[in-house]
Amino acid sequence: MTLNPEGLLQVVVAAAEEKKAHNIVALDLKNISLVADYFVICHGNSDVQVQAITTEIRKQAESRGVRVRGIEGTDSGRWVLVDIGDVVVHIFHRDEREYYNIERLWSDAKVVEFA
Repeated sequence: MTLNPEGLLQVVVAAAEEKKAHNIVALDLKNISLVADYFVICHGNSDVQVQAITTEIRKQAESRGVRVRGIEGTDSGRWVLVDIGDVVVHIFHRDEREYYNIERLWSDAKVVEFA
């Protein structure tokens, strides 16, 4: 089963919500960047929660036949990047999210609203 980018975005957001990720923001990059269609940015309050969010996103994507292209940063659990092709997920520890503030770097992107 192949998910379109919007379907994959919904899977990623639901997986992050399942593990109680905080302040989930999805940015629509389709007309801004060739990197991905969407960035999802969220954070956990501990290294363990960051790892749990990462694991759930990977598990949910793979259970739908979507290949996770790469995961970086799991050793430290402070900023994990999950590349799922059309959707790239940034999972931060709260302190790092405040410090890097990558939403500001992509301020031209439209924020995707969820139902």
